[in-house]
Amino acid sequence: MNATKVHVHLFYGADPRHYRKGDDIGCLYGYHHAESDEFALTYSQDTRERTPMRLARRALKAVLGFDFIHTWRNRGEILRSDVIWTHTEHEHLSVALLLLLHGRPRATAPLLLAQSVWLLDRWPEYGALRRWCYRRLIARADVLTTLASDNARLCRRYLERDAVQVYYGLNTVDFPVRAPRAWQPHTPLRVAAIGNDRDRDWDTFVKAFGHDARYDVRLATRRRIPASLHAPNVRIASAPGLAKQRELYDWADVIVVPLRPNAHASGITVMLEAAAVGKPMIVTRVGAVDDYFDDHAVSYVPPFDPAALRDAASRLAVRPEAALAQACEAVGQLIARDLTTQHYAQQHVWITNELLRTKRPHAATARSNAGGYASGRAGGGL
Repeated sequence: MNATKVHVHLFYGADPRHYRKGDDIGCLYGYHHAESDEFALTYSQDTRERTPMRLARRALKAVLGFDFIHTWRNRGEILRSDVIWTHTEHEHLSVALLLLLHGRPRATAPLLLAQSVWLLDRWPEYGALRRWCYRRLIARADVLTTLASDNARLCRRYLERDAVQVYYGLNTVDFPVRAPRAWQPHTPLRVAAIGNDRDRDWDTFVKAFGHDARYDVRLATRRRIPASLHAPNVRIASAPGLAKQRELYDWADVIVVPLRPNAHASGITVMLEAAAVGKPMIVTRVGAVDDYFDDHAVSYVPPFDPAALRDAASRLAVRPEAALAQACEAVGQLIARDLTTQHYAQQHVWITNELLRTKRPHAATARSNAGGYASGRAGGGL
């Protein structure tokens, strides 16, 4: 039996041949964990380009909302594949356009798993023409996936299609999971926040902890922080590289994930990492992040509420035993729910097997007769 050919199409810069070269991490996001005798994976490759070409590619991406030149360069592997996996709308919209332009009959063309992250948050901002074009492209997808239940509901609202919720996962090589044995806060309390997502609410974060000697604060982001948010007790810098990120987590007593309202589980990567290193978390309850951790594992606060952030930090500081129990519960839920890149990849295997069964029944029967395929479900139904 021939293995199913899966092409993983990622953004320019995520080529596994070059991304964190020497670290041997495989594919970004852990898709390589799906490789087996049944699934042969290929990955999008970056083409070296001179400055004029790079600027032209980025300009077209800005106009379209996706990187079609990068996709066109990888058209060979895309069109030779049986199934295409994508990580965000930037990839699946582009692949859908390529498939439509190629004109191959749908029954013999590659199946497309279209995962959306920011698309549904931004949908109301788009004009009628862009929404019409995107709907045409999304109609080419064989299954829609999202990382949060809020996003899945928006798929039904805006696109009139159901979506499968896939649970994102932690790279446990970068962040080995360990349950904390003790927790004792420093004086002043060490508060850390990290993230580059556009939905981080740095304004509320600094209002909560800035200019307050009870807190020693570190804010790690590549985004520009307005001068008005600078404070004597707040150190602002990026945390480039894994070593710097680990150093920040080791330093902190509490990890804060301040968020603006969103639908895509913004901040979940930091939450997974904080759970793995055994640090108590304070997180804004938006974006369906509580799909991943419940109220026993996280101190959730409402959006745009500096007082609630401060109160949550104070409660942890004065009750170390409760803070420790919360951190231990987060580790336990991470393990019990298998919130890892391995499980993230396995969910794609399950979805793909279901697609093959329903859309390519002859191929699925051949696979089953040759030894069967994995059974199971991701977080939702097709």
